[in-house]
Amino acid sequence: MRRFLIRRMIFSLITVIGATAVVFAMSRAVADPLLLYAKPGGYGVSPEQKAALEAKLGLDKPKVVQYFLWMGQVVRGDLGKTILDEKPVGRILAERVPASFQLGLYAFIMATVIGIPLGILSAVKRGSVWDYLGRGVALFGQAIPQFWLAIVFIIIFAVRFGWFPAATRGDGWFDFNHAVLPVTTLAVSALAGYMRITRSAMLEILDSEYIKMARAKGVGRQTVIWKHAFRNAMIAPLTASALILVGFLNGTLLIESVFAWPGLGRAAIDAINNNDFPILQAITLFFVLAYVVMNFLADVIYAVIDPRIRLN
Repeated sequence: MRRFLIRRMIFSLITVIGATAVVFAMSRAVADPLLLYAKPGGYGVSPEQKAALEAKLGLDKPKVVQYFLWMGQVVRGDLGKTILDEKPVGRILAERVPASFQLGLYAFIMATVIGIPLGILSAVKRGSVWDYLGRGVALFGQAIPQFWLAIVFIIIFAVRFGWFPAATRGDGWFDFNHAVLPVTTLAVSALAGYMRITRSAMLEILDSEYIKMARAKGVGRQTVIWKHAFRNAMIAPLTASALILVGFLNGTLLIESVFAWPGLGRAAIDAINNNDFPILQAITLFFVLAYVVMNFLADVIYAVIDPRIRLN
C-alpha cells in the first residue's frame, strides 16, 4: 500500500505542476499582461512608467523565470492584489471559502443521506414501485438544469408561499432557513448520481455467486443485504464521494449567482464581469488544488476499503 500511495502522491504533484503551468499561461495568453493588470486609463503611459510596471510585475524577465517567480509567490501565500481596489486576493479567498464550503457540505450530506438509501431500496425492490420511483428521481435529477430548478424553487417557495428567503446567506453556518433552497438545488443532481451508482453496484453484488451461496446456506435476507451486499457495494459510492464533494464547490458557480450567496462562485462571476484576472486566476488554482487533494483522498479510501489495492 505504501508504494501505491507514493505513486499517487507523485501523480498528484505532477498534476498540480501541470495545472499551475496552465493557469499561469492563461494570464499570458489572453492579452498583454499590462492591459490586464494596469488600471483603466493606463494605456497611454510613458515608456518609463511602462518599464517600471513591467519590472514591478516581473514582465521584463523570460516566461520561464516569470513562472517560477509566480510559483514562489503562490507557495508563500501571495496571490497578488485585485485590480479594482488592490486588496490582497488571499484575503478575499479566505473570506469567501467558508460560505462555499458550507453550501457544498450541506448539499453533500443531503445527497448522501437520501441518494444512497434510495439506491439500496431501488436495487432490493427491483421491478417494484420503489424501483421505478428511484429511477425516476435519478432521471429527472440529472436531466433538470440547475439554474432552471433554482428559479422554480424561488418562484414557488420564496415568492408564492414565502416559506424561505430568496437570496443571501443569512447569519452564517446555522441559518438553515436561508440555506434550504440553494442546498436543495445543488444536491439534486448529486443525489441522482448517488442513487444510480449505488443501485448499479447493489444489483451487481446481489447477482454475484457468493450472494447466491449465502442464500442457499440459509443466511437471513437482512444479513445478506447489509452484511454481504451493502459492504461490498459501497466501494463505488464512497470512492466517488470525495470527488462529489469537491464538485459541489465547482457547482456553486451557478447556484451562488442565482441565490446571491457570498462564496467563491459569486466572486468568480464578479471577477469575470470586472476583468479582475488575479481573483479569477486564484479561484481557478484553488479549484484545481481541491480536485487534486480530494482525488488523492479518494484513492486512499479505495485502498483502505478494497484489499486488492493493498495487495497489488
